[in-house]
Amino acid sequence: MAANRSELIRACRDYLQTKIMVVRKAMDSLKEDMENESKSSAGDKFETGREMINIEWNKLSVQLNEYDRLGQILNRIEEHKPNGNIILGSMVITDIAKYFISIPAGEIKSDDEKYYAVGIKAPIAQMLLGKKVGDKITFNGKECIIEDIN
Repeated sequence: MAANRSELIRACRDYLQTKIMVVRKAMDSLKEDMENESKSSAGDKFETGREMINIEWNKLSVQLNEYDRLGQILNRIEEHKPNGNIILGSMVITDIAKYFISIPAGEIKSDDEKYYAVGIKAPIAQMLLGKKVGDKITFNGKECIIEDIN
C-alpha cells in the first residue's frame, strides 16, 4: 500500500513534537539553573552566569517559535488540494527518490516507503515547485523525471 499524505503529515508532526519536547526540557533545565544561581562574592561572575542563561533561553525561544511556524505550515498542508502541479503539500515521486514538500523533517518512512520531507526553501523543492508529471529536473548533476504527484 502506498503512503498517503495524512501519514506523512502525522510523521512530520511527530518529528516536531520530539523537537519541541527537547527544547522545553532544555528550557526547564535553564529555569532551574537560573533559580539555583546564587550571588557570590564575585558579583561579575553571577551576572555573567545569568546573562549566559538568558542568551541560551532566547535561542531556545527562537527555536520554539520556528517549530510553531512549521506546525502552522502543516495545518495549511492539510487543506491542500492537488491540482496537477507541485505545490506545498505535494507528494512527489521521481525515478530517483520520493519527496514530501512540507517542512524540513528529513527522511520519513511510511508503509516501508521512504520519503524526504523538505521545506519549500530547500534547493530540491525550489526545483520541483510548479512542475508536473513527466517534467525533468537536474539536481546535483543527476537528471530525474517526475513520475507522479499526489
